[in-house]
Amino acid sequence: MKKLWAGRFKDKTSKAAESFTESVSFDYRLWKHDIVGSIAHAKMLGKQGIITREEANRLTATLENIAADIAAGTFVFRRDLEDIHMNIEHALISKLGDTGRKLHTARSRNDQVALDLRLYLRSEIDETISLIKRFQKSLLDAASKHLDAVMPGYTHLQRAQPVLLAHHLLAYVEMLQRDAERMKKARASANQLPLGACALAGTTLPIDRRYVADLLQFDGIARNSIDAVSDRDFAIEFVSASALLMMHLSRIAEELVLWSTTEFNFIELPDAFTTGSSIMPQKKNPDVAELIRGKTGRVYGNLMALLTLMKALPLSYNRDMQEDKIPIFDTVDTIKSCLTVLGKMFPAITFHVERMRETAGDAYSTATDLAEYLVRKGVAFRRAHEVTGKIVRYALSSRKRLDELSLKELRRFSPSIASDVFRYLDADASIKNKLSSGGTGPDEVKKQIRRLKKTVDSHR
Repeated sequence: MKKLWAGRFKDKTSKAAESFTESVSFDYRLWKHDIVGSIAHAKMLGKQGIITREEANRLTATLENIAADIAAGTFVFRRDLEDIHMNIEHALISKLGDTGRKLHTARSRNDQVALDLRLYLRSEIDETISLIKRFQKSLLDAASKHLDAVMPGYTHLQRAQPVLLAHHLLAYVEMLQRDAERMKKARASANQLPLGACALAGTTLPIDRRYVADLLQFDGIARNSIDAVSDRDFAIEFVSASALLMMHLSRIAEELVLWSTTEFNFIELPDAFTTGSSIMPQKKNPDVAELIRGKTGRVYGNLMALLTLMKALPLSYNRDMQEDKIPIFDTVDTIKSCLTVLGKMFPAITFHVERMRETAGDAYSTATDLAEYLVRKGVAFRRAHEVTGKIVRYALSSRKRLDELSLKELRRFSPSIASDVFRYLDADASIKNKLSSGGTGPDEVKKQIRRLKKTVDSHR
């Protein structure tokens, strides 16, 4: 069939070239945004007298009918029409003739696709923030239910100091809050109208870009027409924010994998989110968590793909930029699926709080509390650190825990140690004695929960 842009050409496009250059096989998912943008453009053309009001109304009504056909699954996408934009425009012309041919007045596919992508990402970012919020609430609910649960905190994957399980979970709520804020910034970057830039230079026709921006609820308009059609910073910012989000989800997933092992035995993952072995009947594998960890690499790859795609493109638009869609779409699908499955799985996790408590006091995890006890007795911290290290070495050789040493044994290392020392040597006491803001003390953790609940509820 004759291309909508075929006026300058005498030969038909090669079938091989058509197959190589088509994008409707993946950019069809922009159809809602393409139609919404086209309706706004038609209304502006009518308002400005570039086309008649009647023509604008016919274009709007027919575009709405095409949208209904696509939603119903009766619309036939044709690869020979290249992309979603030409498929919809061809359908419009088939229904309206010359009136349909007027829609593309004062518009290029360059600013059209930039508009569609911004509208698409704006919508997907809103949904992503909603999913982040839902998962945060799952974490906050778990923290609220386990305010008394003590667990070992780790550095270098070695038991370090006792903490509250709630405090540990709140660390992830904080990470996700930063993710939500980055998503909001990416949305703000995307929420600038490129339409009206046309191919790259604007138009001689009296269009009203601000009217279109208001119709489509954009915060403003792209201020340079060349930049408007060649900019994909907003998309890279979204994928960058997504890469950080996936890094956080991967860390959570890694801990779920570790905690569910027999060696840790901190949690029991729900059957509905695990799988078995094809040969070992006893196995219960954390496949969902492992796949989240694995899918993180996909998003990292998508970020590198976009950065590499854009790194050497001369201004303004180049067809290379068609390759931005698949990394963006894949990123959207990946982060949404990971957030959805984690949000559903986490509330069904069983925490083995007794096991956590048993291990919290092991490995001399209250040694820092002992050193700080000596500081309160007037001992310089470095001296207190040295004394405590010697006590730990003695306890190791005696095969005793710190709270199992007698006062006589402890005083061999420092005369500053008195009978009140035992209030600082077990895991529960360690946590109750924590006073610093943001720390694992029970009152501080309750404050964190209240603050974060308000913050999460304020997401928009």
